[in-house]
Amino acid sequence: MSLTFKDGVYACIPTLLGYIGIGIAAGVVGKSAHLSVLEITLLAVIIYAGASQFIVSGLMLVATPISAIIFTVFLVNSRHFLMSMATAPTFRKYSLLNNIGIGSLLTDESFAVAMNAIANKQPINAAWMHGLNLTAYITWILSCFIGALIGEWLPDPTKFGLDYALVAMFIGLLYLQLISDKTKRLRNRVIAMLTVTVLLVLLLRFISSEMAILISTFAGCFMGVAMERKA
Repeated sequence: MSLTFKDGVYACIPTLLGYIGIGIAAGVVGKSAHLSVLEITLLAVIIYAGASQFIVSGLMLVATPISAIIFTVFLVNSRHFLMSMATAPTFRKYSLLNNIGIGSLLTDESFAVAMNAIANKQPINAAWMHGLNLTAYITWILSCFIGALIGEWLPDPTKFGLDYALVAMFIGLLYLQLISDKTKRLRNRVIAMLTVTVLLVLLLRFISSEMAILISTFAGCFMGVAMERKA
């Protein structure tokens, strides 16, 4: 039985608290950087990336050149190349327009949910993915808008634990992915995760966090594939 757009909406619900918490925090930070409500909302609509929106707010506050802001945002979001390549085979039979829509709205969270569904052999399709992505997208925009409105009364979102919402959500997604697919050996997964973790910690001493994340992720993927083939 094919999954529907509504199924994608339902699949997104467990991640919404993370979007809401970080979105409100992004709106508050944008307001503290003297951005207007409209500017903060447009950042959410156009950039649609939590880390990048925090960075843009901070760089604009210190009058950083636009070219430097664009380059920094590109580096931060370059991990999306990896996520898109990982999900592309699942949607290769769909039209270019469908794939552009899926890729444009793909986030860390929706990627994790989609990969969990793929690991569980669920028959996900473009309609399901659009439901997942659009629910997250709309929630994010509204959260940033609300954060911008209340920014003057909430100068420090970390006091309310909003900065930890995303971390907590990813811990939950990781747990679900670890227990969902019984066909993969736990040892292989642990080795892949340790590879990423150790390499990331080492690389952070020498290069930027964006490049460290990319390189360590590639290494973890390579290690995971190598372990599966060896098994």
